[in-house]
Amino acid sequence: MSKLPPTEQSGKYDGLHQMSVGQLVSAMNSVDAEALDAVSNCLSQIESFVEQLVLRMSIGGRLFYVGAGTSGRLGVVDASECPPTFGVDHGRVVGLIAGGDSAIRKAVEGAEDSETQGWDDLLSNDIGENDTVVGIAASGRTPYVVGALKRARLNGILTSCVTCNPNTAVTEHSDYPIEAITGPEFVAGSTRLKAGTATKLVLNMITTITMIKLGHVKGNRMVDMQLSNDKLVERGIRMVVEAIGVRAEKAEELLLKHGSVRNAIKAHQG
Repeated sequence: MSKLPPTEQSGKYDGLHQMSVGQLVSAMNSVDAEALDAVSNCLSQIESFVEQLVLRMSIGGRLFYVGAGTSGRLGVVDASECPPTFGVDHGRVVGLIAGGDSAIRKAVEGAEDSETQGWDDLLSNDIGENDTVVGIAASGRTPYVVGALKRARLNGILTSCVTCNPNTAVTEHSDYPIEAITGPEFVAGSTRLKAGTATKLVLNMITTITMIKLGHVKGNRMVDMQLSNDKLVERGIRMVVEAIGVRAEKAEELLLKHGSVRNAIKAHQG
């Protein structure tokens, strides 16, 4: 029998059912901390990929995440946060999950086992030569993801992956693989845990840094964020006050009239 990949191996803590809540909290925290080290060890891979992604997106390309299960859900979450956070159009960053949107809430049995459906889903979104595909698979071998990467690459589309095991199929079919090797999970094989945490951190970096380089952040402020609720309006008012030194009432007037922090500041400065 071949050796199990790291994410499937048994971890350093066993007998979990016999431990107290306090012991479990402490032990799980110590294992979770390893996710940060895993990401730290692949920073150069992230850098190389993001540099290429920025070039593509600066000429109108889109970013597609492709994943199944927890990996797919993380991609959908990251993609869905880009419009409100950075003011980009819906569809600029797209999260595709095996089984479709219904799989976000409830697992769709067998959906990840099709090696053709991932590419079909990309085609249904009019994937093009300036677009980029990131396959997300903690295991590194999910057929839905592997197939999408294979076909994307054959069609000259930039590919990357986020995986938590070394030397996997998704790495083989990626131009710029990102391997955050997280090792065994606290509960053996449950990659929604440490692997999921590391994956979320990597996706945060990919979109946040890309959007900064595309000009959607000034200083450390989300100047293009959508004013979609009272909390964000209040945040926007503070940002305008800090940027141009007007009173809160004037900042609110400018913000609501011009629709974004960027535009409010521009209007005031003439």
